[in-house]
Amino acid sequence: QVQLVESGGGLVQAGGSLRLSCAASGRTFSSYAMGWFRQAPGKEREFVAAISESAGSTNYADSVKGRFTVSRDNAKNTVYLQMNSLKPEDTAVYYCAAGRIGGTFPYGYDYWGQGTQVTVSS
Repeated sequence: QVQLVESGGGLVQAGGSLRLSCAASGRTFSSYAMGWFRQAPGKEREFVAAISESAGSTNYADSVKGRFTVSRDNAKNTVYLQMNSLKPEDTAVYYCAAGRIGGTFPYGYDYWGQGTQVTVSS
């Protein structure tokens, strides 16, 4: 069992930055691929970024490529999402997820955090 707790969300102006953190419980964090997803009101949950177990590979949605960076610190059981050049369309609840499969689809993840709100004002 893995429990995930996100933090770092908030209100920011367009063009600003935020760094989300996701702290995981358990001793097997390094065995899981980690992903970030987001869900805006009235929309389906969408993939944002993913990172492999050893951080050897990352993947990003086209909409955030070049602006967001995913990283992890396995010693701290934490995954991060650095978000720069934020746009109003980035407004959503952001979720981190852990899974044995990983990837860009929610079914690849077994555990989910409760989400953190990110609001970007224009």
